[in-house]
Order: sequence, then C-alpha cells, then structure tokens
Amino acid sequence: MTPTPTRADKFSFGLWTIGYNGTDPFGGPTRPHLDVVEAVTRLSELGAYGLTFHDDDLFAFGSSDAERQKQIDRLKQAMADTGIIVPMVTTNLFSAPVFKDGGFTSNDRAVRRFALRKVMRNLDLAAELGAKTFVMWGGREGAEYDAAKDIGAALERYREAVNLLGDYVTDKGYDIRFAIEPKPNEPRGDILLPTLGHAIAFINTLERPELVGVNPEVGHEQMAGLNFTAGIAQALDAGKLFHIDLNGQRGIKYDQDLVFGHGDLQNAFSLVDLLEHGGPDGGAAYDGPRHFDYKPSRTEDIDGVWSSAAANMRMYLLLKERAVAFRADPEVQEALAAAKVAELSAPTLGAGEGYDDLLADRASYEDFDADAYFGGKGFGFVRLQQLAMEHLLGARG
Repeated sequence: MTPTPTRADKFSFGLWTIGYNGTDPFGGPTRPHLDVVEAVTRLSELGAYGLTFHDDDLFAFGSSDAERQKQIDRLKQAMADTGIIVPMVTTNLFSAPVFKDGGFTSNDRAVRRFALRKVMRNLDLAAELGAKTFVMWGGREGAEYDAAKDIGAALERYREAVNLLGDYVTDKGYDIRFAIEPKPNEPRGDILLPTLGHAIAFINTLERPELVGVNPEVGHEQMAGLNFTAGIAQALDAGKLFHIDLNGQRGIKYDQDLVFGHGDLQNAFSLVDLLEHGGPDGGAAYDGPRHFDYKPSRTEDIDGVWSSAAANMRMYLLLKERAVAFRADPEVQEALAAAKVAELSAPTLGAGEGYDDLLADRASYEDFDADAYFGGKGFGFVRLQQLAMEHLLGARG
C-alpha cells in the first residue's frame, strides 16, 4: 500500500525550500524563480497542509509597501483557494549586507535596532495570517574571530531582543510563540546557541521563558556529530519542542538539506518513532507541524522539485508505518523487556526513601554482586537494534 499524505499529517514546507533555485557558493541558479501561488497550489495537490516563509521569500528585501502588500494579498487568495495554512513565519536577518555581522547581536547598535523593527513588522504579518509559531534562526549571530565578538555582551543583546519581542506579542495579544533554531556553524564560523542544549539553557534566562521553545533541525544537530533523536527527546522532556525541521544529513560536513531520510536513515526511523509514540512506554509525543526544511538538489529540474517534495512526505509515512510495526511486534516487546528499557522509568529510590534508607540497604551495596556483570547479565541491545533494523528494512511483517 502506497502511503498518501493528508492534511491530518500536518506536513509543511518552507517557501525557501521548494523555491530554492540551485544557487550555491560555486555556481548560480539552475532553476527559475518559483511564484508563491504556484507553490501553494502544488503543495496542496501533493497533500501538504502548510506553507512557511521568511519575509524576504514572499517579497524582496527593500520592497515598497505596495509591492509587499501585493504579494501578501496573492498569498492570502491562494490560501483561501486551497485551504493551505501558514503555521509558522520567520524573518530573514542573514541575507542582506546590513546583516553581515548579524541582526540581534551585531556590533553595530543601529543594525540591531533595524533588525528588531524588521522582526516586529513580520510578527504583525504572522498574526494576520494566523501563524502560531515564529522561528528565529540566528545564522549570522556569531563570529569567525574570537577577538571580534564579546560573547557575554552578544548573549545579553540576544536576550534583550527576545525579551522585547515577548513583550510585543503579549501586549498585542498575538497567539504566537517563538522557537529558536540552533546551528553550530555556516554561514558564520561559529554561531551563537549552536545546539539544542545551548538554546534551552538560554531560554531559561529569559523574562518570558514560557513563550520560547526550540525549532531543531536534523542536519544542524548532526553537523555537530550529535544524535538528533536524543536531542528531540530532551526538548520534549523540557516541554520546549515548539516546531521541528526535518531533512537529511550525511555526517559532519556542511549543511546538506537532503530529503528527509536520505541521510542517517536509522536515526530518521528512531526520530519518527519518538515523534509519533513519545517513547517505548508512551510519554510526551509531538503534535505540531512536520516541517520539511530541505533543498531540492541543484541537479533537479522543475518536475524534480515536486518529486523531491513528495519524497519527503512519503519517507516520513513509510517510516511511520515501520515504527508502528516495530512497536506491535511481540518479539520486539520481549527484547525491550530483556533490555530492561521500561525499568529505567522506575524511580531509583523507593516511595519515601531517602539517602539514610539507601545507606541502610545492604542489598544495594554490601551484598550487591557486582562481579556477576563480568561475562554475564547482558542487556541484549544488539538484538533489539537488529530487530529495529529489520523492521526498517521491511524484513519482518
């Protein structure tokens, strides 16, 4: 059975993804500009439910008010015609020359003020279109040289900006939350808030931390050699997974933005399993948009763009099917029990037990047979992983 995307799957795409024209640092475009109306129409036909965009994706940087409004009106009409929604909006603070040293953390105070005004204007548009999430990717918030940036001051300016924007949406009554998107490097040599952990720690220092979460991207965490599924589990545990960017990445290199699943397939499988089921014994799952932040390869023509968009959704649904079968397999349940996976959810201390009780328990130390673990008491993790891989490969029912 071929999985077919529906609106209920909450698949969304960035206008900058399907609209990527193939330009890279070594060559110009290989495809023409994609009009927003065509983008909305084709995504609707493919079964997606949402379109996202940076302000400069919809109307060029420096557009007049009339030019800006024309594109907004065209988008609104396309949304009305198709039922496509805008679940997320973001602001481009990285492409124009003025942002060469960042927006919120530029050493130039005038640039920081301009960046805030640009974001507030786009927040007004996000609210007008019904977007619930405002993503902040600080692609230029960083440095190449240690002496060039006072990192402590930069973080304070970052904090000042997010606090101000929190005040703005609160005072305006906008139903919008913010999601910080971490990335370790590229285009800057080092980017501030490079990983999920950095971002979550930063959020806890804000005046309105409840308004701010994270928007992790597969490739961004894997560029740093990190396990994306583990990072998402931490974000879910913290209640901070406000949005997610799905794509493919093959190891520690530049940000590839491949089709979801076309990189580390095993980690993509475990990720879908986590997003859909919340863990082996349930727990916090994810009910937000499944947003694809990929780039159709420079080698593709226009038809290839839409084939690649469809491939993202098909890969997710195929992995979802495999995850359901994996969880329903009695042999998997047996292997999970043998691996004591569920036992990790049991508190280490008993109800009402404190350190005095633990110290008095001879079975936990004096009479505990640590030697029994030498050559014995294996956990069977390899068997469990083999079962997961067999399900991923479709080798088991």
